[in-house]
Parts: sequence; structure tokens; C-alpha cells
Amino acid sequence: MTETVDSAARPRITRADGSPVRALVVDDEATLTELLQMALRYEGWEIRTAGDGQAALRIAREFTPDVIVLDIMLPDIDGLAVLQRLRAGGQETPVLFLTAKDALDDRIAGLTAGGDDYVTKPFSLEELVARLRGLIRRSTLTLTDAFDPEVVIGDLVLNEDSHEVHRGGAPIELTATEFELLRFLMRNPRRVLSKAQILDRVWSYDFGGRSSVVEIYISYLRKKVDAGRTQMIHTVRGAGYILKPA
Repeated sequence: MTETVDSAARPRITRADGSPVRALVVDDEATLTELLQMALRYEGWEIRTAGDGQAALRIAREFTPDVIVLDIMLPDIDGLAVLQRLRAGGQETPVLFLTAKDALDDRIAGLTAGGDDYVTKPFSLEELVARLRGLIRRSTLTLTDAFDPEVVIGDLVLNEDSHEVHRGGAPIELTATEFELLRFLMRNPRRVLSKAQILDRVWSYDFGGRSSVVEIYISYLRKKVDAGRTQMIHTVRGAGYILKPA
């Protein structure tokens, strides 16, 4: 795991009644579920785990989680079948799928079946927690203490709820990956972020550590954020990238 950059500054998310967020983690790898339990308990959440699909369905009915982390490959029924049964039973809980690294078909099938997001193994804990927090923030069941969806750096404004970005009042259209990259930069202003940190936070090792993808997406962002304006995204040679007010 690489260094966690912005976790200390994150606001605490709770249910609307002030009670802890409930998360169900479903995976047959005991080591992985223990790691996820530890990370999510650090967030202040209440956690239940299941090692197979049948147990997941039973616990989901009893525990009524606010979010579910669901491995697609399970020893009895697969994660897609679990999701279908949950939806058929009226549960609309946000579901984040865990998939094999290159199983693109699994990812497409999961989202088509009603999943809300996915991460690929191996992944960083920070990436997974950030995605879960994003799913929960979009849920009407929870509140975020002191959470302001707008991040403002100089004349650059990013709204984490609506995914809208403006600079100097002019809208900027970004892809999902460009948005995640810009959000990471804006959540850590005036701080040099290495390519390794950016890879871990935005791509979660999906590109095998190839730093060239960071350079490519930084260039995309510059064309949209800095084009024709005073530069905000800077390269620190040999160290990484930094975003500063113009």
C-alpha cells in the first residue's frame, strides 16, 4: 500500500439518525475481509462479513447494510446472483463489486445487473474506501458531518456531488477518470503528489504501475483546466505534480 494522503482530513459519514454506517463485506478470502474490516472500522462504520453468497443474503436481510462490498467469484452462488436476489427482494443497497484484474466482462455484467461500482483486485484500501464513501454520499440514508461537496482552489470549483467543474465560471467537461484525478489534486492543494500516489489513488494498480498513464491524463487535464488560462497544474521534476491557485 502506498501512503494515505488525505484520509486524516476526511469528514465522518454517519446514518441520518447519527448511528454508524453499516457495511457488509462479502468475500471468501479471509485475509482480505479482515483488511477491509480494519479499514472500514477506522472510518467508524459497523461491519459484517460473509464468506459465501447464501450467508450474504441472510446477513443482508438481518443487518440492512447501507453499502455492500461483493466479490463476484464466490464458492456457492456468484456475486451477480446475490445482487439479483437482493434486488428482487426489494433491497436497493448500493453494491460495489470486486472483480479479477482483467475480467472486463465481469465488470460490465456487474454494472448491467444493477451494481453501482467496481474495483479490480489487487486494489488499495484507500481507493476502495473512497469509492464506498462516494456511494454512501449519494444515498439519502446518510449524512456527512461538515461535508461540503464543493472544492474551491482559486477560480477552480469542483462539485463532488454533481461532478460539475468550473473555472472562472466557465464549465469544464471531464471524463470520470479525469474528474477523479482532478479531485485528488484539488483535495491536496500545494502538495506534491508522486506518480505512485496518483496511480494508487486514481487507478489502484490497474495499469501495473505504469506511470505513463499519469503523464497522459495530466496532459488531458491541462488542456481542459489550464488552456488559455494561468497555469494551475505544475510538474515538479523528479517528484510529481502539484496544483496551486493561479
